Amino acid sequence: MSAAPAWRRRGYSIAAMRDLARAALPRPVFDFADGGAEDERTLRRNETAFAEVELLPRPLNGTGERDLSITLLGQRLSLPVIVGPTGLAGLFWPDGERCAARAAATAGTAFCLSHGSVCRLEDLAATGAAPRWMQVFIFRDRGFTRELAERAAQAGYDALVLTVDNQLLGNRERDIRNGFAIPPRFGVADLAGMALKLPWLLRMRSELPRITFGNYVRPGEASDIKTLAGRMASLLDPTMSWADVDALRQLWKGPLILKGILHPREARAAVDHGIDGLIVSNHGGRQLDGAPASLDALPAVAAAAAGRVPVLLDGGVRRGADVVKALALGAAACLVGRPQLWGLAVAGEAGVGHMLDIYRREIDRVMGLCGVSQVADIGPDLLFTRPPR
Repeated sequence: MSAAPAWRRRGYSIAAMRDLARAALPRPVFDFADGGAEDERTLRRNETAFAEVELLPRPLNGTGERDLSITLLGQRLSLPVIVGPTGLAGLFWPDGERCAARAAATAGTAFCLSHGSVCRLEDLAATGAAPRWMQVFIFRDRGFTRELAERAAQAGYDALVLTVDNQLLGNRERDIRNGFAIPPRFGVADLAGMALKLPWLLRMRSELPRITFGNYVRPGEASDIKTLAGRMASLLDPTMSWADVDALRQLWKGPLILKGILHPREARAAVDHGIDGLIVSNHGGRQLDGAPASLDALPAVAAAAAGRVPVLLDGGVRRGADVVKALALGAAACLVGRPQLWGLAVAGEAGVGHMLDIYRREIDRVMGLCGVSQVADIGPDLLFTRPPR
């Protein structure tokens, strides 16, 4: 039996995979994925909120075998972790989106394609990876929102994810400080340290000139990424409303999920408007700095949904224990974004598969140590309530 590759041995946790990705990527590219808005308080809080939730194990329940599978929107997933939408995954590894989708399918879970993917949604569908979800926005050009939804339906996507917290572009100061651009431009200081990033540069050298936003390319129009990025920014619309959600609900016949819900009133309204699922998310701390951590907002949103639709959590999930805590607080599953990009940066499809396996092994271990044999048994009684002082 051959020895495991060095990256796999060194990538023993999600935090370790982040360290490997930071070592592999040029600083502007790493910070594009890793950074958040302004002072990054919400980004940090997404992760630290989990430390304030404690588990209360019951080991005498006996859990010789654990079942991590769940049923979500009528489909069976092998674990309660889903690969969430992250733009420009193809910047981190050649054909990154399709690599990640194949890894998710192999792991038995769902993959959500970003509207801002390098590959076209039809090209990802051609891999056959499933379940696959498609992210859309409410654009100023409502016709383009409709076009993306219709293309997703024609390409056989299983669910549509409408992200609603992007009505204005967040102020991501790491990107400003680094002068981040697509395709990346490197200054003298960057080039001096590029020898350490040579594997990434060699992999990407033929890809970088072709990096674009595949879903925005139209026949006969400029397809360079600078032009398309400007078009994307101009399409963001702060006037979007529930009427737009209703219009999309009428158009899209499959499961429709809202991503970016933090307020319980919006959760209740979403159910009333026929939404099939909610994702509690603050966009990974990349939009409104000062918004609550997703985990902090989860209980109120779950209570407002009252079991009528599944509630998912996105943001700061870095351990299997984090997943279990989120489930105990009312989530049906968790999405992971940045960890996907770290996995891609380290080893492409194999790196994403390894990332998902880390979550699987950690969730299984936590469930065993807590005396839980199946995901359905994870509830609020698994949480420790600290007595008042």
